[in-house]
Amino acid sequence: MADELLEQVRANYSAFERKLPTLLTSQRGKFALMRHGEIVEFFDTARDAFVAGQKLFAGDHLFSVQEVIETPIDLGFFSHAGPQQ
Repeated sequence: MADELLEQVRANYSAFERKLPTLLTSQRGKFALMRHGEIVEFFDTARDAFVAGQKLFAGDHLFSVQEVIETPIDLGFFSHAGPQQ
């Protein structure tokens, strides 16, 4: 399961980087909840996005959260991956 989660995080981050220029004009400072390389929804806080991801994807917790800022930050697995429970 850890490999699957890591793959999801990487795919989401890559997709987010491609979409970032467009997102900056309308969603700057928001947090994108992502799954399967798609943005599910935007939130005002990382916590709100994380809680929504936990609820929406309770079965597998395969999602990530990324802030819409000029230079996306990828701190690795724990920076924007939902924990497994």
